[in-house]
Amino acid sequence: MSDTEAILAIAKKTIENEAEAISFLATLLNKDFSNAVECIRHSKGRVIISGIGKSALIASKIVATLNSTGTPSIFMHAADAIHGDLGTVQKDDVVICISKSGNTAEIKMLVPLIKRGKNKLIGMTGNPDSFLAAQADYILNTYVEKEACPNNLAPTTSTTAQLVIGDALAICLLELKGFSSKDFAKYHPGGALGKKLYLRVGDIASNNQIPQVSTNSDVKSVIIEISEKMLGAAAVMEDQKIVGIITDGDIRRMLNKYDNIYGLTAKDIMSITPKTIASDVLAVKALEIMQANNISQILVVDGENYKGIVHLHNLIKEGIL
Repeated sequence: MSDTEAILAIAKKTIENEAEAISFLATLLNKDFSNAVECIRHSKGRVIISGIGKSALIASKIVATLNSTGTPSIFMHAADAIHGDLGTVQKDDVVICISKSGNTAEIKMLVPLIKRGKNKLIGMTGNPDSFLAAQADYILNTYVEKEACPNNLAPTTSTTAQLVIGDALAICLLELKGFSSKDFAKYHPGGALGKKLYLRVGDIASNNQIPQVSTNSDVKSVIIEISEKMLGAAAVMEDQKIVGIITDGDIRRMLNKYDNIYGLTAKDIMSITPKTIASDVLAVKALEIMQANNISQILVVDGENYKGIVHLHNLIKEGIL
């Protein structure tokens, strides 16, 4: 077997082992899981998630997922908690402790302190007979038969199982709370995902110049307007209303059609059915229209009022495409 074949075989086996373990997790779900979800859902406080080692890294990711989907959460390292950070936990907070064995020294020290504060404790562990499981109000069982590591030592499958159960918690809470795409956008305003959910064509058009010509503008004036405004097109206006559009493509077609362009006006070369979009429509919708019609620009309107142009390059720059 070549090195390439051996490497691919190992990778495939790892993925298959972890996939099998994750599928088995579904059989471990019980009323404790639903009670844990309801406990978090009805809590007046935050979710504090703690762990040690690799479980601490998974705890941080679960915190990030919960925060981004509308459940306020804080990460608290188990070792730091017993050396001063326990003050992170407030009266109404729900605490989740993550530990594969449920018997690590830090967890054994931390759990009684949490119980003393009368906070609800959710234990995420692969050992239902552990100290953590015995002390927890609710147990999230993340049992795996073995790690993907051939020595059954390096946390691999077990941490994947923790991650999946964390995602399951987050999605349950998201759906029960009716967390919508608009809510999601509030927590992701700076990224491409957020922009797809809140950026509107009017926001983009307002930063562009507004190229326009009248129906009787000569060809030279049209070309200058399109060139100066740098959007590859200009709206053709009559009585302050859009009656057409002239694009770079229309200019090229004109040059192919006419040997003598002297005396031609915008009305002679414009396209009379320009695509328009309301200024309050999401920018991602503008992209859909452009793709469906194989165009690079779309005219932005507010009622019958012309507000400008959005170009495909604008959408690329904003990360919409």
